[in-house]
Amino acid sequence: MRSLTAAEILRAWERGLTQSPNQRALELLSQVYPQASSDWLSGLSIGRRDAELLALREYTFGPEMAAVAVCPQCGGRLDINLNAAEMRSACAPEREDNLALSVAGYELQFRLPNSEDLAALNRNAVGGDRRQLFSRCLFSVQHDGAPVAPDCLPEEVMDAVSERMASVDPLADIQLALSCPLCSCHWRAAFDIASFLWREIESLAGRLLRDVHTLASAYGWHERDILALSPVRRQFYLALIGT
Repeated sequence: MRSLTAAEILRAWERGLTQSPNQRALELLSQVYPQASSDWLSGLSIGRRDAELLALREYTFGPEMAAVAVCPQCGGRLDINLNAAEMRSACAPEREDNLALSVAGYELQFRLPNSEDLAALNRNAVGGDRRQLFSRCLFSVQHDGAPVAPDCLPEEVMDAVSERMASVDPLADIQLALSCPLCSCHWRAAFDIASFLWREIESLAGRLLRDVHTLASAYGWHERDILALSPVRRQFYLALIGT
């Protein structure tokens, strides 16, 4: 893993303007893994993908992340300090492609959900997303030796599979335990590194474009030459022209 260059940030940002959040996550990773196929990237489990995004965030912006949550009870704002390196350490060291589980007389073989699965979900379906996801991830299901269709699985079996997926791929669903200092309310909030990182990319892309405009106007330099400057040298030239 390495940090994104200024040119890569602008390229990912420009392409991401017309992409879904899921596609943006893969676009960011494709910038630092240019030799990786799109199938490989989209085939990463969600937790493994998000571990890569956490590493990318750490290398590009540093490990410390500042976020804000709103208390669901009193509406108070809570400042949250997160560490990308610490969160990434929760990622399983090995990727498991084939998982097995025995529960309530059912024998299941399945894999972890990936970005391709998320893209394929019918988001207009009411209550059907989990079963649709399971149908994509299940290799085989048997009950007392007879095959069973995924849409016939009892809820308790689906819950058991979900728990196993979460234990193997813990970064797929990051939940923060929060407490409001104003009203003592306790709740859990989801943290999505893909959305968090994208907002930072958007902000940085705007600053880079303003820097390019300012320096190109003052010196007549090409965009590629300005973006090739280190951040320190870019800021030095900006200071020289009084911005």
